Amino acid sequence: MTEIRPLAPADRDAWRPLWRGYIEFYESEVSDEQTELTWNRLLDPQFPIHGAVAVDDTGRAVGFVHWLTHAATWSATPYVYLEDLFVAPGTRGTGAGRALIAHVTDWAREHDAAKVYWLTQETNATARALYDRVAIHTGFVHYEIGLGS
Repeated sequence: MTEIRPLAPADRDAWRPLWRGYIEFYESEVSDEQTELTWNRLLDPQFPIHGAVAVDDTGRAVGFVHWLTHAATWSATPYVYLEDLFVAPGTRGTGAGRALIAHVTDWAREHDAAKVYWLTQETNATARALYDRVAIHTGFVHYEIGLGS
């Protein structure tokens, strides 16, 4: 059974290897300074980024989710952007990913958000199989312009 709970300061050492696994999965790099900044932001109640951790029945952290809200032009209430979702490879398929998404969805409902949305790589077949069961694929294509910061 997977328990989902808000990130707490005591989760730092368990969160870091999951975060590194997430960054490596996307074949990217994040500096140690950015990792520390991200962690501090997740724990700062004044900062608009939130986080939760999935813990298995032995108390081991097996995944995490990070999300933020933003105003929307098509809605009077905010949208919730699920920015990061990761489940350790050995525990995929156990329901942890679904539970993490449900946690964010419940939080969004409690905060009167209009919707929850996220992005993933087109080739992320394992995650997309879950996403196709819990959400609607909108058909949108993602573009971005990096600004070097």
